[in-house]
Amino acid sequence: MPRNKFQTIIFTLLMTFFMVYVMICYNIALDMGNMKNQIFLLAFHEMIIMWPAAIIIELLIGERITMKLAKRIIAPVMENSIFIVLLISALTVCVMCPIMSLIAVILFKNPGTEIVAVWLNTVVFNFPMALMSQIFFVGPFVRLIFNNIFKSNFEKAVVK
Repeated sequence: MPRNKFQTIIFTLLMTFFMVYVMICYNIALDMGNMKNQIFLLAFHEMIIMWPAAIIIELLIGERITMKLAKRIIAPVMENSIFIVLLISALTVCVMCPIMSLIAVILFKNPGTEIVAVWLNTVVFNFPMALMSQIFFVGPFVRLIFNNIFKSNFEKAVVK
């Protein structure tokens, strides 16, 4: 996990890129009725808007709220537990999914006066996919990449 602000920014860039891409593909597939190869390319059109939005929200709001909530739950004896990784992953989805769903509804769904209903519907569909992606696919993949990038820094810290 990130140990300083630079590492936090790198981790956020990686995590938001993959989570936003997966969620955009998922939502396009829902709109089209099924998954198609063209979705993988179509997703990059929305990435231009949604990835920077996710980065800004995560760095300014999401991370702070997630960590405050996690610190209320985590007992000091569990500091290096897989429970912490799962807790932070789940709390991140709880904070980011409703916010990013609202942005997507406003920008891409033309909800009109039904904005609350369309937003709630979008959150209900997005939340399970976001949670499963974060815990089982994107989260472990990004932590693997992140740990390989900062492996030498981590090994130096452990040796000292």
